[in-house]
Amino acid sequence: MASPTLTLAGGGLVGAQLAHLLARAGFDVEVFEKRLDPRRAGYEAGRSINLALAERGLHALRAGGLAEQVLARAVMMRGRMVHLGNDAPSLQRYGVDDSEVIWSVSRGALNMLTLDAAEASGVRFHFGHVIRDVDFDRQRLYLIDASGAMREHAFERLIGADGAGSAVRAAMNRRQPLGERVEALGHAYKELEIPPVEALPGVPASTHGHFALEPHALHIWPRGGHMCIALPNPEGSFTVTLFLPGVGPHPSFATLPDADSAERFFRTEFPDLLPLMPRFAQDFTAHPAPNLYTLYLDRWHLGDRAVLLGDAAHAIVPFHGQGMNCGLEDAVELAGLLASSSGDGAGVFETFQQRRKPNADAIAAMALENYIEMRDSVADPRYLAKRELGARLAEAAPEHFMARYRMVTFTRLPYAYAYERGKAQDALLDRLLAEHGSAAAVPLEEAVGQLRASLPPLPVIERG
Repeated sequence: MASPTLTLAGGGLVGAQLAHLLARAGFDVEVFEKRLDPRRAGYEAGRSINLALAERGLHALRAGGLAEQVLARAVMMRGRMVHLGNDAPSLQRYGVDDSEVIWSVSRGALNMLTLDAAEASGVRFHFGHVIRDVDFDRQRLYLIDASGAMREHAFERLIGADGAGSAVRAAMNRRQPLGERVEALGHAYKELEIPPVEALPGVPASTHGHFALEPHALHIWPRGGHMCIALPNPEGSFTVTLFLPGVGPHPSFATLPDADSAERFFRTEFPDLLPLMPRFAQDFTAHPAPNLYTLYLDRWHLGDRAVLLGDAAHAIVPFHGQGMNCGLEDAVELAGLLASSSGDGAGVFETFQQRRKPNADAIAAMALENYIEMRDSVADPRYLAKRELGARLAEAAPEHFMARYRMVTFTRLPYAYAYERGKAQDALLDRLLAEHGSAAAVPLEEAVGQLRASLPPLPVIERG
């Protein structure tokens, strides 16, 4: 039996990568994308946070033969460079050494690379096509193309990879409620930019070449209820993102109605950062401040006819750097299930949901927790003591202890496992610190004994 044609909505990172993997597996794939082709029309800037590529996303790119090309255009980040007031910035490593790093990548450049790869694999893209409705009984997509003309497209199976504002999800929800819940964080973000050093008049020459700051780090300016972060770009710039409450008392975006008020705020809160952004006023005025939220669904599919993945199924806040990585992991899972069933196995979409939904829920929870860690805890003595003790345990008993961040970022252990294991390890660290007062005072032999008595060994971890 011939494999069915698979119709995808969405040609972003997850949609293009899934289409590429499916085409390589022998499927006939068509993709409808509402944007114009970004390789020709240009990539829309100011609406997406710079992306942090980690092991899960790298695994997906390896599966499509793209990892080396992507890493050649990425910047390594060893850890968090924390900027606290007048103190010198300090690096908090993500992993044990340079074998455990994350990579700053351009969303636009990565998307265009995956589009090229998918087309080379035989995928047919239709850009500038907006989905107006879906008839799941007749298996028809109703679209408006770039010229404004109405189009109708027959599909066999429909896959919604069309992002947090998914038109496929809305149509599925009208057909049969999916149990959709949206939980707003109450915070929004705005993108700014530090240009390469040569574009910074009056700023002393950098010791970091073209970069105004240490390039191999994710920079954080934690300020309690708000923060700035900066991620490096290959040409020497940094993408800066300001996170603030959307409304409410100062500081919030509501209390910064224009660039002048924002500059005054930065002079007080981020005085070392403002001189590095000569286009601050233009960027602050031109770029939007989208709200951040988490999307939950009870169901991701309509029988064997349609399924959602990536942000269309589980949009999360960006503070663990895992939104893209999770979506790409979805793509690998779904492509593998479809390939193993020759594309026509009953229950494939249900199996996909059963495997991925608990993990999506877990990373959503961890991303919310990481926001508090980034804006508050990185400078908190209690957090630093737990981090120090955790590092001692990881070195003394690596088969029993691995920091949750490392499990999430540098392994492909299920998110749900990392979440639960992390909570158990955290409880042990709290107990040991309560008993002994400081990380240095905890007897290592006693700590390792309690660890081995209370938790089983970690699963075997595969990398690469």
